[in-house]
Amino acid sequence: MKTKLFLLLGLSIFTFSCSSDDSSGEDNGAPATSLPITSGNYWTYDVFNHQTTQTPESFARDSVYAANDTLINTVTYKKMKTENIANGFFSGTLKDNGLRIDGNKMRISGSVNFAAGLPTALSFSVSDFIILKENASAGEELSSTNGSFTKDYNGYPLTFDYTLKSVADGAQSSLTSNGNTYSDITKTKVILNLKITANYSGIAFIVMPAQDVLVSTQHYSKNIGMVYNQTNITYVLNTLPPQVQLPIPSSGSQTQEEFLDVYLIN
Repeated sequence: MKTKLFLLLGLSIFTFSCSSDDSSGEDNGAPATSLPITSGNYWTYDVFNHQTTQTPESFARDSVYAANDTLINTVTYKKMKTENIANGFFSGTLKDNGLRIDGNKMRISGSVNFAAGLPTALSFSVSDFIILKENASAGEELSSTNGSFTKDYNGYPLTFDYTLKSVADGAQSSLTSNGNTYSDITKTKVILNLKITANYSGIAFIVMPAQDVLVSTQHYSKNIGMVYNQTNITYVLNTLPPQVQLPIPSSGSQTQEEFLDVYLIN
């Protein structure tokens, strides 16, 4: 079940053609082991969308598995799939996309879908976007892409300026999650920053100032995979001119947690 946080506000699915900016330089270190992607590996998650003033508490289960090899721009990736729909942000990010190990990095190519906590799916086409780098320094930017697009909404042309980036969040020796203790934890964050402007009768105004509307903090355990993820979605709109009628709540927030339950690593 998808939670209903009124963030992008009735828009249909949109897609950006994005290329990632690898700001981390040359690959180094041993091959990444924080997400083993041998064919047949699978991970099942308990997904909790926590109660807000607009939505009740909800629970779902996701199952992600590594399927076949696939070629994307002549490069071999592992095709990642899900059983049924993807309820959680992490599962939605991997669904039907290609992953590959590049030295100590994990790269993703395909369509990164933001469904968790949003009323509509947001889909960013990415190429070799780094979602994880082992032994990276906390705060190190791994990948970044930005751009803008315009969409008509209730007769108003809205312009969206966005930045999608991933940032290393350090490491920790262990993590206890869902009654299990995992070791050798690598953390990474995926952050979506968004600004919305509009034009009404020739007058431009800011609907939403630039802000980090989505922050996903993912915890990976060596030789197991992603064991815990917390995704926070928040926004605050500016006060709109009285003549502008957009059925958008002035603010909202949603927290989603994904806990690893059962898994198989070949």
